[in-house]
Amino acid sequence: MYYTLRHQPIKGIYVLGQLLATTFIRIPLWILFAIHPSWRPRKNWTIKRVVWVNIVRWFWNMQTKTGPILPTPNHLSITKGRNVNGVWVAAVQHLVTGELASWAEDAKVSSVRVPGYWVHKKGASIGVAATPSKGEKVIYHLHGGAFVRHSAHPNDPVAAIGGGFLKNCTNIRHVFSVEYRLSTHKPYDIANPFPAALLDALAGYNYLVNTIGFSPSDIVVVGDSAGGNLALALTRYLIEYQNSPDIQLPEPPGHVVLLSPWADLSGSHDIPGSSAIMNNGVDYLGDPIAGGVDYAKVAYLGPQGHRGAMSNRYISPASVTPSMQVSFKRFPRTFIVAGGSEALYDQIVTLRNRMVRDIGEGEGATDEEGKVKFYVAPDAVHDYLIFEWHEPERTATYKEINEWINLVS
Repeated sequence: MYYTLRHQPIKGIYVLGQLLATTFIRIPLWILFAIHPSWRPRKNWTIKRVVWVNIVRWFWNMQTKTGPILPTPNHLSITKGRNVNGVWVAAVQHLVTGELASWAEDAKVSSVRVPGYWVHKKGASIGVAATPSKGEKVIYHLHGGAFVRHSAHPNDPVAAIGGGFLKNCTNIRHVFSVEYRLSTHKPYDIANPFPAALLDALAGYNYLVNTIGFSPSDIVVVGDSAGGNLALALTRYLIEYQNSPDIQLPEPPGHVVLLSPWADLSGSHDIPGSSAIMNNGVDYLGDPIAGGVDYAKVAYLGPQGHRGAMSNRYISPASVTPSMQVSFKRFPRTFIVAGGSEALYDQIVTLRNRMVRDIGEGEGATDEEGKVKFYVAPDAVHDYLIFEWHEPERTATYKEINEWINLVS
């Protein structure tokens, strides 16, 4: 069902045909059927947004048949480019213990050396991997892509998020992203299921603290979509095993920012009347089968399977299945972003409610003040900070995050 057109020349012919059909047939029809506001998925959307969301949905769905259209950087090498600052991040098998060690053994994965990429604020004279000044903050970005797509490389479309932080956040001078391993399944080789990406995220965090010298309190862990899931899992591991007698973990980060986090892989929110159903024709994610979400779940879950999706707090902390037991006590300040038009909206609300239950709602730095801020852009789609055309929501969101980060700086 998936990636059936991945081989050349069929792939090239199919992509060319799709490009022609979209340019000369689909786009004119999308414009025509969006002329009147009442015909649009959201009446407040512009014609431009309607067209762009349809283009993204079409491109997202097409890749479930063809695989990546262009070569994508991966964890095996540092992909060079203009102003690309790549470094190698050492493996951290010595920091793996407890359940994480057991899950890694079951999945036959271990910590390995992976690339990481630095991006600096325009005009800043910062050396690659330079020692930070006291109190200097850094964005540690874990990219989205359903655990099977995209890259940490600065030329990847998802890197627009890091660029947005550098442009809009006054006290952020650099962003670091780790090239965590992507999961694959048939018809490709089965590789890198959970917890491979978590091991790599841990390696990147350890690199920032113990190699570069950032204080954990100055690290802002940012995750979008699947990266939001990964940011939660990384933070949870650092908290739950902080006092483990056999390892010495870095302390948890001072801030976590979750952008449209994919926090429930169990499908427990996919019920009639839910955002997963009601926003199916609005959000570009669309149908989980056509969009490849089901493939991504199988590839990422690996030996954990559907049972893990229902009950593993590191995989589906927002699952509403009876077997899910999850706590967010001791979690740091967390800023959660959701688009009101996205398919994942309901599960993000569940995540927010659980976090507020355990660490309180507010903008402060202490339990008494509350640590969770929830920001909703009503007409925004999933992971909208990726898209420069998604204005004014994109800039407004960065402004809110900037103020929140600086509140206790």
